[in-house]
Amino acid sequence: MAAPFTLRKIGVPPNSANLTEARRRVFDFFRAACRSIPTIMDIYNLQDVVAPSQLRFAISAQIRNNAHVTDPKLFPLEFNCHLCLKVIDLLLFKGMEELTDIVDHAKQRHHIIGQYVVGEGLVQNTGSKDQGKSDFLKNFYTSNYF
Repeated sequence: MAAPFTLRKIGVPPNSANLTEARRRVFDFFRAACRSIPTIMDIYNLQDVVAPSQLRFAISAQIRNNAHVTDPKLFPLEFNCHLCLKVIDLLLFKGMEELTDIVDHAKQRHHIIGQYVVGEGLVQNTGSKDQGKSDFLKNFYTSNYF
């Protein structure tokens, strides 16, 4: 149970100096999150629901969802690097808070399963549920579930 203490040591400094430093911090966060997976599996008893490799994939998918932040088209030219770094630092801070909450057991098991197992599409069991439903309901459920 030493993982919560090690996570607090990492911390996210308020500002990244450049994109290289922000990139390094994102990789450090990913490493810390992957190292905490065994602890998370034990705390929430997830062995029967998901494999550690699937949780690693879910974490990397969350990071990849924000890969567009470094796109120069999103920010005005004169503030491009500055705003980009602020957005990356903010997303990194939110990720650290989420990881700390999970490791400190501030969430319940169904939150983790709903957000990181079913929400990421790792468990696909909608085929038998959708029999006999209209196309409207199928589209509604796929767009408004997680």
